[in-house]
Amino acid sequence: MKDKVSITEKIGYALGDGAANIAWRGVATFLFIFYTDVFGLDPATVGVLFLVARSSDGISDIVMGVIGDRTKSKFGKFRPWILWTAIPLAAILSLLFTSPDFNDTGKIIYAYATYILFTLIYTANNIPYGALMAVMTGDDKVRTSIGSFRMVGAFGGGMLVQGVLLFLVAYFGNINPDIGVDKLDETKFRVEVSAPVDVSNVNIKTEDGMAMFTWDDDSKTKEENTPTHSKSFSVEANKSYAFIVDGEANIDADKISIIDQKKGYGNSMYILSVFLALFMFITFYTTRERVLPPKDQKSDLVKDLKDLVTNKPWLILLGMGLLFNTYNSIKQGIVVIYFTHYLNNQLLAASFLVGLMLASIVGAIMTTYLSKKFGKRNLFVYALILSGLVNILIIFCSSEDIEAIFTIGIVSELFAAMLPTLFFVMLGDAADYSEFKNGRRATGLIYSAGSFATKFGGGLAGAIIGFVLARFNYDGQDAVAINGAIPGIKMLMSWIPAIVALVAAGVMMLYPLKQKTLDEVTLELNARRASE
Repeated sequence: MKDKVSITEKIGYALGDGAANIAWRGVATFLFIFYTDVFGLDPATVGVLFLVARSSDGISDIVMGVIGDRTKSKFGKFRPWILWTAIPLAAILSLLFTSPDFNDTGKIIYAYATYILFTLIYTANNIPYGALMAVMTGDDKVRTSIGSFRMVGAFGGGMLVQGVLLFLVAYFGNINPDIGVDKLDETKFRVEVSAPVDVSNVNIKTEDGMAMFTWDDDSKTKEENTPTHSKSFSVEANKSYAFIVDGEANIDADKISIIDQKKGYGNSMYILSVFLALFMFITFYTTRERVLPPKDQKSDLVKDLKDLVTNKPWLILLGMGLLFNTYNSIKQGIVVIYFTHYLNNQLLAASFLVGLMLASIVGAIMTTYLSKKFGKRNLFVYALILSGLVNILIIFCSSEDIEAIFTIGIVSELFAAMLPTLFFVMLGDAADYSEFKNGRRATGLIYSAGSFATKFGGGLAGAIIGFVLARFNYDGQDAVAINGAIPGIKMLMSWIPAIVALVAAGVMMLYPLKQKTLDEVTLELNARRASE
C-alpha cells in the first residue's frame, strides 16, 4: 500500500527530531543560564537578543518553505535538506556554547552572530524535516502514528541533552584543584583551594549543595561576602582562595565541587553535536517521500501564498503554535536557573529534566489513542488546560518540597507533551485541507508555521524570562542579586507560563477541522491521486 509506513522508517524519522531536540532543547534549557552565568551577559540583553533574533523568522521560514516545495532532486523535495544541513547545524550548536575571550561589546556581537546563524540553519533543517512527515503518507491516521514516533524521538533527544549535559559539564569542567579542608566545628569548615592554571570563571559548592559559603578574605565587601550556597570567581594559577563553609557535616575534599563552566559547556556540546549529525544522517537514509503535488500543478508563489493566508486551520495553528511554544519554552528555560539558585542543587535539575522527558514520552505515546477518543482539537484544549493548572501549583512549593516539585512538574509535562505531537500532525491536516479546497499543495510552506512558531515562541519565552529577571535585578555572577531575584524565578516556574497555556486553550477552540471532515478530505484526496 502506498500509505503504509514501516516501523523502521518511523524510527528513522523519529531520530531526526531526536537530533533537532539535542539542538533545540539544549538551547532552550541551557543557553540562557550559559549566557548570564558563564558568558557574562546581563539578562535583559539576553532577553532582547532572543526576541530580536527570532523576529525575522517569519520571513526566513516562509522562504525556506517555498524553497523546499520547489526543490527537485533524486532524493525528493525535503529529504536532501536533512542531509545538507546535518553538519552545519552540529557546528553552529557547538559555537553557541563556545566562550571566546572578548570584551563586553565583542561578547554581544558574537552572541548575536552565532545565535542568528543558528536559527537560520535550524530553519533550513527543520522545515523540510517537518514537511517530510506530510509526504511520507496521505493517511491522516498513519500520520498521527508517525507523529507519536516523532515526539518519542524528540523527547528522547531532549532527555539525552537535558539528562547528561550538566554531568558532562562537571566532568569536562574539572580543573584538578588542590583542596584543603580544616574542621572548625561540627558543621563548619575552612576550605582552601588553588588550581594549576588560570580560569576566568569557576563555581565552587559542596556536592549536596546545602552548605553556605563565605569568603575568608578581609578584602571582600559585605555584599560580596553574603553567605550563599555557591561562589563564582576567577582563579589565578597557584594562588590560594579560602572560604568558610557552614551547614553540612563531614565535609572533605571529595565533597567540594569546583567546575570551569566555560570548558565544561564547550566540550560537552562538541560531543552532543556529533550525535546530532549522526541521527540526521540516519533519518535521511531510512525515510521516503510518497505524496506528490497534483501532476498538473504549476509553480505559482502568488497562488501558494493566497492559499496559505486563506487557510483558516493553518492561521489558527500558527497562533496556537506560537502560544504553546512560548508556554513550553518558559517552563524549559527557567528550570536550570530555578534548581541552581532556588533549590541550590544544579545537578538535581538533570534528574528533574529526565523525569520530564520520561513523562513526555508517555504523553506522546498516549496521544494517538486519546486523539481517536476525543479528537485532536478537543485533546489539544484539554491538555493545555490541565498542564497549565497543574503547573501553577509549583508557586506553593518551598525549596525543601523536592518530591512535590518533581510530581507537579512531571504531571504538567505529561499533558504538555501532547501539544507538539498534535501540532505537527495537524499541520499535515492543514496541508491536506488546502489541497482538497484549492487543488494545490504547498507542504513546505504550510510547515513553515511549525518552525516559525517553535522559534518565535522560544524567542518570546526568552524575552519574558529576561525581562522578569531583569525586573528583579538578577545577575548570574552576583550572589546578592541572585537571592533578590528568587520571587521572579518562582513566578517564571509556575503561574506566568500557565497564563499563556490558558490563553492558548481559548484560541484552540476556534480550530475548524473535526475528525469527520478529515475523513472526508482523506477519501477525496485518495480518489484524486488514484485517478492521476
